[in-house]
Order: sequence, then structure tokens, then C-alpha cells
Amino acid sequence: MQLPIDPLYPSRRSPVLARNAVSTSHPLATEAGVQALRKGGNAVDAALSAAIALTVVEPTGNGLGSDAFCILWDGKNLHGLNASGRSPSAWSADRFAGHTAMPRRGWESVTVPGAVSAWAQLSERFGRLPFEALFEPAIEYAERGFHVTPIIAEQWRRGANELKDQPGFADAFMPDGRAPRAGEIFRSAAFARSLRLIADSKGEAFYRGELAERIAAFARKHDAALTADDLAAHENDWCGTISKDFGDAALHEIPPNGQGIAALMALGILKATEIAELAPDSPEALHLEIEAMKLAFMDVHAYVADLSHMREVADTHLLDQAYLASRARLIDRTKASSFPTGAPRDGGTVCLATGDADGMMVSYIQSNYAGFGSGIVVPETAISLQNRGFGFSLKRGHPNEVGPRKRPFHTIIPGFIMGRSGPLMAFGLMGGPMQAQGHLQMMLRTQFWKQDPQTAADAPRWRVISGLDVALESSMNPATVQRLSDLGHAVVSEAPEASFGFGGAQLVQRIPGGYAAGSDPRKDGQASGY
Repeated sequence: MQLPIDPLYPSRRSPVLARNAVSTSHPLATEAGVQALRKGGNAVDAALSAAIALTVVEPTGNGLGSDAFCILWDGKNLHGLNASGRSPSAWSADRFAGHTAMPRRGWESVTVPGAVSAWAQLSERFGRLPFEALFEPAIEYAERGFHVTPIIAEQWRRGANELKDQPGFADAFMPDGRAPRAGEIFRSAAFARSLRLIADSKGEAFYRGELAERIAAFARKHDAALTADDLAAHENDWCGTISKDFGDAALHEIPPNGQGIAALMALGILKATEIAELAPDSPEALHLEIEAMKLAFMDVHAYVADLSHMREVADTHLLDQAYLASRARLIDRTKASSFPTGAPRDGGTVCLATGDADGMMVSYIQSNYAGFGSGIVVPETAISLQNRGFGFSLKRGHPNEVGPRKRPFHTIIPGFIMGRSGPLMAFGLMGGPMQAQGHLQMMLRTQFWKQDPQTAADAPRWRVISGLDVALESSMNPATVQRLSDLGHAVVSEAPEASFGFGGAQLVQRIPGGYAAGSDPRKDGQASGY
């Protein structure tokens, strides 16, 4: 790992070097994680305290109605948790007949939230601190209020403009009839009360108690499908990880229903190319990365779904190195190819990474999907319900076709990198379909090109859109942009602050005796440690 005195890219942040480290997309959440460590908690306690705080201070990207995934190293073994919820039991393909796509907002996009169950299970199995102690910072932020940060304020404004008429949204998130502005204080007594109910019941109130009853009653009021039985039936899976090696390191992801497999497939495709001979910011390297990602997405959108429904093509088939090498041979070094892919959308998500002095490391991610999710907010609870149902397909016979009590295709993915002798890095990169693409870019920069976590986060990014279309950050070298255009890529230049389309990375990398942590300058976040 290189630690340059003169940073390569514009943010000029230095990586945080410490024995204990926390990196999140909001300074107050980072502080909550550090507080948990100082109280004697471990990396799991830090991750959970930060995640719970993020539901309050960054409601644009996550909330009490989110889903979650986690990869953690407990000091001896790597674990993967899938805490994504399933569709209501009343959902079927016939219910959405006449639709050209799954609804993106409103009740018909709402699936069972899993984040609260993730908090409870992770704490019970791996945490040191009492469960209720993890909620103290979040409850304080909700009751006493917090200053809204600039980037979140802009996301809040955009979300409020679109969602102000959704049931319950304005009452919960538009005090004085508008979104709070940067620097203003937002507080929510209802949020604090919901957090206390969850803390005191170890999550039971959300799935079988008072909060579950409120969610189900609000659904009935609007003739929605979600029921108390759907909430009570929710369960998580300790699913392990899937991986792909590249040199001396291996990238680990959660198995489908998530898109993490796309990053592994692209990595396997690149393994069969000459990328090892290229510089990290060269147009030749970027061309290979973009083409590999397009090929991966081509298969992911065709075959990936809830793992129990991937009957014809399994994840092992998609990760077979001989198959990926055959895909690599489709890449033309002299021009961009129009592989059929989906049309990725931007997303609303938070991710975080932690590491403690005993060697435990956590990569955790939770999300409402699109900003504020469905837009539905249960009255007097501040529970904003996710819109993960939008991830289903309406194509008949597709493995990801909408159906009852089924997990939809998911964009949120935690990342973890293992070396030959142990863990190397816990990380994530929020941002809808940017996430798999960002995982690939972070893996190559930190492990292959040896950039430190902050430098890797600062570097300009690319994002495959569809066909020949690719978005490049406006900070990318103009000569590189021109060369990619010459190769036939239909380049769109985007300023990160305008589109939010390039995501936000949080990284904690193991170094001798501690960690190097980085936090993405595209977010309001912070890495900290001691």
C-alpha cells in the first residue's frame, strides 16, 4: 500500500491510521461507532451503533424500513448475513398485470424490511455491548436534533419534491412544509420512540409487536398487500460468501439475490486479460474494466435472482473461470462493444466499515433503495418503508419474476477482501447499480495497484449505463476521456455533486498493528479511529 505525501486526486484527505477504525458516510454516525468502541465494544458493536445512527442522520439513504447485508471477520472465520426481506404473500405476477415495469414508489413497491433483524442477530451472535446501548447516540440525535449536512440536504430536497404526496411522508420528513436545509436542525420524537421500542424488545416490536401492528394497519388503510403475518414470517440467512481471487487477494461478496456476483464476474473476466500490464488510470485499463463490467451485467440481469429460484443457471456456473475467460475473449481492444445490459438507476444507500484492535472487521450496508425508498412513512413512527419490490422483473419465467414471499434482486452489497493469511479490507460503495462497479474499481486500486484506501476513494470513477453509454466523472483526465471516446464509448461527463451517480465508498484496510481507513469525499462522511 502506498501512502503518498502529495495525493494523486483532488480531495487531499489523508487515510486515517489507527488501531481501531470506523468509516461511514456521516460524521455523527462515525462518532457513534467510535463511542461504542471506547465503551468496550467490538467492531460489530461499532458497526451497529453507526448503522442505527445513520437511519436518523441520513434518512435519504436508509431508515428503519431498510434491508441490510453484512460480511464480517470474527478473528477466525468469515461470515455473511443476508437480512433482506421478502415480498408480501399476496404478491403475484397477476397482481401487476398491465404494468410495463414494477412500481418504483408507493405501497406496491414495499417489501418486508430486514435491517432491524440484522441489528438484533449480529448483536446477539457477535456483539459485546448490551443491545439497548447501541441505540443511545441515535436516540439522542432524534430527540435533541442534529444539523443536516450539505449533501444530505440536497438529497432530502430532491426526495421531498418527488415524495411529498406519498402517505405519511410530509408529516415525518417535511417540517414547516419543506425539506430541512443544510445547517438546520432536524428532530423527531416519533423516531426516538420507535428506536426505544426496538431497543427494549431486541427488535421484536418491529416484527411482532406495536410497530408491526402500526405498519400492518397503515397498509390495510391503503389496501396494500403487506400484512402482520408477512412481517412475523421474516427470517435472515447466514449465507456465507462467494469469492473470486485476483493475484494474492480474493474479493468476497454475498451470494445472490444481490449484485455482488457481478463484481466477481468482472474480476474473473479481467483476470483473463492483460490488465496486469497497465497503469490504473490509463484509458487501456479503463476500457478493459468497462467492457468486463458490461459483460458481467449482461448475465446478471438475465440469471440472478433469489438464490432458491436460480434453477437453470447457478452462481457457480456464472463464476466458473473457464466460462469467464471465454467471455473475456469477446472484448475488442480497439473499440467498445454494445453488449446488451440493463439501464442502471441511481440509488439511496449507506455503507460502513469498522475494525477493532482485536482484529474483528465488519463490512455492513443498509438501504431503502431509491432515496427515502417507497416514500411511504408509517404515521407517528418515522418508519420509512423501502421500495425493494422495484427490483423484481415482470418478465414471465424470469428467475427474478415477482412472486409471493420471494427476495427481489438487490443492488446493495457489502465487500470484503481476504489475503492468503487473513483479512485485508472491509469496504463498501453505496449507489445502486454503481456498487458492483465500484467494488471492482476499489479492489483493483487497493490490492493490485496498491493505492491506500483514501486515494482509491478519491480517484475518478466510471459507470456503465447501457449499450455503449458510460458515465465518467468530470475530474477524469481529458486525454483519457478523449481516448475512450475514440474507442467508441458514448461518454457522458458528470459532476459527482450533480448526479450522485458515482456512489460513496467507505474502506477499512488492515495494516500491521491496525488499520488505514478512507471515507469518500463525494459524501458528508468521515473516517475516524484511535
